[in-house]
Amino acid sequence: MSITRHRLFYPGVLLLVLLVSNVFFTPTFFNLRMQDGHLYGSLIDIVRNGAPLLIVAVGMTFVIATGGIDLSVGAVMAISGAVATHHIAGLSNQDSTAGVLTAVGMALGFCLLLGLWNGILVAVVGIQPIIATLILMVAGRGVAQWITDGQIITVNSPAYKLIGGGYKLALPFAIFLAIAVLVFAAVISRRSALGMLIESVGGNAEASRLAGIRSRGLILLAYVFSGFCAGLAGLMISSNVSSADANNTGLFYELDAILAVVIGGTALIGGRYFLVGTLVGALTIQTLTTTILTIGINPNATLLFKAFVVFVMCLIQSPAFRAKVFRRRQRPASPPAAPASKEQHVRVPA
Repeated sequence: MSITRHRLFYPGVLLLVLLVSNVFFTPTFFNLRMQDGHLYGSLIDIVRNGAPLLIVAVGMTFVIATGGIDLSVGAVMAISGAVATHHIAGLSNQDSTAGVLTAVGMALGFCLLLGLWNGILVAVVGIQPIIATLILMVAGRGVAQWITDGQIITVNSPAYKLIGGGYKLALPFAIFLAIAVLVFAAVISRRSALGMLIESVGGNAEASRLAGIRSRGLILLAYVFSGFCAGLAGLMISSNVSSADANNTGLFYELDAILAVVIGGTALIGGRYFLVGTLVGALTIQTLTTTILTIGINPNATLLFKAFVVFVMCLIQSPAFRAKVFRRRQRPASPPAAPASKEQHVRVPA
């Protein structure tokens, strides 16, 4: 098989081009340095800042694989950060490990319930996924604002700071969390029949049900996992800045997560999914954001430039578009030669 036909070829090329293009504006872009026992550099920043997006995109991958969509992940992220910081702000000792763990457990538990709510609306009630998750997308921001009372909650907790802004083994702790979620998703889905069942439901839910597969349960599981991933990402973002902003936390993350999944080669129609592609897609989106800042594009045109690059990438990945634009021009085949006519010998009477 040609390497250009591999579904990671074009995302990989785009990621490489974005990384190399930064060198022309920042010659030290690929440099790494050790300071105070921590590893710093532009590449480290890309992976660290892209960790929350990767976690959300992993959850989104399973939802899309079932033929659904989750537009509420950004609001769930805001709720997660609001719940955790609200509890920590009320502690007498904000650096208490038990208090921080309780806050994290409360936030993730609430996000699991929100994911279950989405799953019930889609799998049990039968509401279209885009409408069901749009309800929580709108209402979730209101819930987050209600928890924070419309204010930005600020905390001073080194233990909570570790989740999104701390370091372990010289690397940002957020990187280890993202890798753990990705590995867990890959092992649980590819080392068991779960992944095949999810793809079956996404390919044809009714046929899967008739074959004895509990499609409702799998759809519920996908949305619950998506809620968990969004909640964890919300904790990482709020802990990194030691505050919770109900209006801005997770804003537009649902779109970036969907783009990361699509760029990675998972089709929006459901069925087969590609977790390694999701990883490449998330890194591509984050690298694109870093590149926009590096080359100094006007902040007012940032979203336009980002949309243009993603649009071009989606066109290049389209098999139909490549067939029309990049196919080789073949010389028209010459018409087949006419068969030679047989001479008819007529016997002339004497």
